Amino acid sequence: MINYRNDSRIILTLDTGGTNMVFGAMQRGEFIVDPLVLDAHADDLEKCLATMVEGFNAIIDMLEERPAAISFAFPGPADYPNGIIAGPLLNFPSFSSPVALGPYLKKKFSMPVYINNDGDLFAYGEALGGITPEINEMLDEAGYRKRYRNLLGFTLGTGFGIGVIVNGQMNRGDNSCIEMFAMPYRNHPDVFAEEGVSIRAVKRIYGELSGNPGHGLEPKDIFEVAEGMRKGDAAAAQGAFEQLGEVLGDTIATTVSIIDGLVVIGGGLAGAYKYIKPAMLRTLRAKMHRLSGEPIDKLASKVYDLDNPEELRQFIKGGQESIKIHNSELEVTYDPQKRIGVALSKLGANKAVSLGAYAFAIAQLSR
Repeated sequence: MINYRNDSRIILTLDTGGTNMVFGAMQRGEFIVDPLVLDAHADDLEKCLATMVEGFNAIIDMLEERPAAISFAFPGPADYPNGIIAGPLLNFPSFSSPVALGPYLKKKFSMPVYINNDGDLFAYGEALGGITPEINEMLDEAGYRKRYRNLLGFTLGTGFGIGVIVNGQMNRGDNSCIEMFAMPYRNHPDVFAEEGVSIRAVKRIYGELSGNPGHGLEPKDIFEVAEGMRKGDAAAAQGAFEQLGEVLGDTIATTVSIIDGLVVIGGGLAGAYKYIKPAMLRTLRAKMHRLSGEPIDKLASKVYDLDNPEELRQFIKGGQESIKIHNSELEVTYDPQKRIGVALSKLGANKAVSLGAYAFAIAQLSR
């Protein structure tokens, strides 16, 4: 792992979403200026590029020394090693054809520029300074040898993002294309999962359940309806987030079966996690069946809610057992319980993405 906390170099960061861009600057893994939020102009390339230049210049003006690099997140598949946003992008229509974004910004600011997928950087930030070190520290303090080195990060917002950490390293894939497009929408095998886990999904499902497809509400408004803070159909609002939780749980089950590690959830829609989580956990803990009809658990590992103090305690404890060595009186201790934990990000998506971007840049500059 990178010892970024002892590095004094300043890195400009940006979390690019389909709605907003959040600019910042980090040193030793912490923000050193207040983040700047600007409209992403996702449907207008010239305005989008101008906003990036404006945002980075505004952050540079706040600093007392020149930054060492720009490192930021962008949504969707691209040629990230070469800084090419390859378009077309569903949630960023301004990039309808390939754009040499990295080289453009490098020419503008005369410094190294690193771009990565937002889901990848979210997971990387959590692996470095979020859920992974938190859980491993608890295991260490409890005297257990088990450690977690793999992580799946899911971001819920304009789109449905994923990031994969394997053995502590960010997995960018051979084609910079670890995406959700091939993941099916639960009960709709020919539709991809983002249609059930995104801002547009919450708006559509609320409209369907309430019988008012032209409601004009955003997910924040729908959450307030669910909470009884705003007029509307509370049952439909809660149901919209519940359905999102079912699709999310189904997608997590598929990916965690392959990656086998911790799971962390973030993004704007995670603000409604209280309505998403029960359905997500119920789906993860559901049964499947053999052709004979015999039920089996959906996952080989037991699923724990790490935001529940009692489940967290049980997760850390595991199932320590002692067994005798064959033809010997000697014993060895091991933990037979296969288990994964799911948690809501405590860093928040922007901090985790920015930390991932910062650490990636420091590692590249240190080569």
